Amino acid sequence: MNLEIITPRDVPLGGPRAMNVRRTLPTKQRTLIGAWCFADHYGPDDVSASGGMDVPPHPHTGLQTVSWLFTGEIEHRDSIGSHALVHPGELNLMTAGRGISHSEVSTDNTRILHGMQLWVALPGSARFTAPAFQHYVPDAVTTGGAELRVFLGSLAGRTSPVSTFTPLLGAEIVLPAGSAVQLDVDEAFEHGIIVDQGSVNVETLPPADDADPEDAESGTLARAELGYLQPGNRAITLRNSGTDDARMLLLGGPPFGEEVVMWWNFMGRTHDDIVAYREAWEGAEHAERDGQFGTVDGYRIPGFRLPAPELPNARIAPRH
Repeated sequence: MNLEIITPRDVPLGGPRAMNVRRTLPTKQRTLIGAWCFADHYGPDDVSASGGMDVPPHPHTGLQTVSWLFTGEIEHRDSIGSHALVHPGELNLMTAGRGISHSEVSTDNTRILHGMQLWVALPGSARFTAPAFQHYVPDAVTTGGAELRVFLGSLAGRTSPVSTFTPLLGAEIVLPAGSAVQLDVDEAFEHGIIVDQGSVNVETLPPADDADPEDAESGTLARAELGYLQPGNRAITLRNSGTDDARMLLLGGPPFGEEVVMWWNFMGRTHDDIVAYREAWEGAEHAERDGQFGTVDGYRIPGFRLPAPELPNARIAPRH
């Protein structure tokens, strides 16, 4: 069976008003799925009880952030002047490149907050690229028994216009109760399926043209679990045998092929990269910090930013 099931761990997100999230990437089992390197699943949270999301200005390097909501609204501000609202079914993609800072706050219009926060590792050829921000609203399309929104890459005849630095797939899939869909996928990609609600049975078909359907392998994912599929599948069948709708994200990409060093909000290639990024963010010279990460205007506490934690006593080892 080539479906590896990763169970989430609870992690507090943000500063003093931390919100708990369910994290499935990175874990001890797996660091990357294609270039996807981070996955947090949160909600549905009653904002009046939980306080919602309030992440003060903080830095990033060497990666892209992907925000995807199911319910609620988040205000995004960053140091290149972007000011945008994240709505359900809409993609906000921020490229950190050589350095950016941003804040994320659920709005007063939000009663229930529910979504995914994802990161994508930038390859060595692009990790010092200029910071940028993109917004895209994919159409909802029906194929087989499923409703799809393809926000990155191509699936089921739909292609996102959003540019990426490595081949990627990102799509939301909703399966009504009792329905199923077979999706042709790139055999060179590894894939991850993160279940938001319900449960889903996953069947894979190997790439041989004469493969017998009896050779298909299957496994079942519960809510908040991530299922990893190695490269070499030409089709994935998703089946909802429950009584409620199932919803999930399908992520994919070719194996990344580079070692990375991840710590806090930074991605580099060596321990020394991380030390330098932290010093640039925490440095006493305000101009130095602005020079790499800029300043986020409009956060509710003017001038406040999230301090970096202390570095570990040992050198941070690369992951692959």
